[in-house]
Amino acid sequence: MEYYPALLQGVTYPCIHAVWARWAPPLERSRMASLAFAGSYVGTVVSLPICGILANELGWPSIFYVFGKIRKVKTKRQISVILKGEYEEHILGVRNEVNLVHPWRKFFTSMPVWAVIVAHFCENWGFYTLLTQLPTFMKDALEFNLKKAGFMSALPYLVMAIVLSFSGQLADYLITNKYLNTSQVRKLFTCSAFMGQAVFMLMTCFLLTPTGAVSCLTAAVGLGAFAWSGFSVNHLDIAPQHASVLMGLSNTMATLPGIISPSITGILVQNKTVDEWRVVFYMASSIYLFGALFYGAFSSGQIQPWAEHKNNQDRTKIDEK
Repeated sequence: MEYYPALLQGVTYPCIHAVWARWAPPLERSRMASLAFAGSYVGTVVSLPICGILANELGWPSIFYVFGKIRKVKTKRQISVILKGEYEEHILGVRNEVNLVHPWRKFFTSMPVWAVIVAHFCENWGFYTLLTQLPTFMKDALEFNLKKAGFMSALPYLVMAIVLSFSGQLADYLITNKYLNTSQVRKLFTCSAFMGQAVFMLMTCFLLTPTGAVSCLTAAVGLGAFAWSGFSVNHLDIAPQHASVLMGLSNTMATLPGIISPSITGILVQNKTVDEWRVVFYMASSIYLFGALFYGAFSSGQIQPWAEHKNNQDRTKIDEK
């Protein structure tokens, strides 16, 4: 039964990109996408304590009833907004009706597409490693009790949600005011974030104090917000008409670390020693560095030739000036 919610949630991010590709002005996509992604982290931080309260006071089934009701109300509101937007497009005559064919071969032979996929995979490797293992690490290496570890492990994601709310604004500001073009902004945000995350992951291995480790891990996760304002918006830059499919593709590949990383961590951390945990963080740092190098070498902020269309309103030359 638990597979059905996961199956339905899998279309969320691609649908978000489909909406932004259609309605968001090109120079406002970073802030809109970043704000939308920030909501997922806010939801994680807020829902965890609420679930604990509901389970203690009303029993664990109440969690599903309450959040199910919230989702029902939210879905009705979203459908009404989308239908209203579709109607307004029809009345104003701004909709471009085309028979869109997705060039799958071009997807898999395009290096900018692979740059996004690799960056998404690398970011999620560190994310899932910390999401699934951070409380255990704090208990094993820092000797935190589980109650404190649960609270402190939520702190990095709260910071990421806050940083995401303005990192997209900064990206759009740099592009709009022509300080940097789109390619430069995407590379700068993603690569610098990955390198910073790698450094803070390594520092965590040696600052084995509660304050030092939590500070480093919070900084590492928080820097991920800048990466998300880079690669996660990049689908809309290189192929706006196919952005939802590309997000689905990269998000599928980026889900694999959620399966692989905990399994590898379980194999590496047999005796729960500090040295074993260091190997886990060494691996995450190496993957971040690889992601920075690959994305820096092959990413692009310009629409790709195979994604161009005669009715495409995104063929702006702002980035090239």
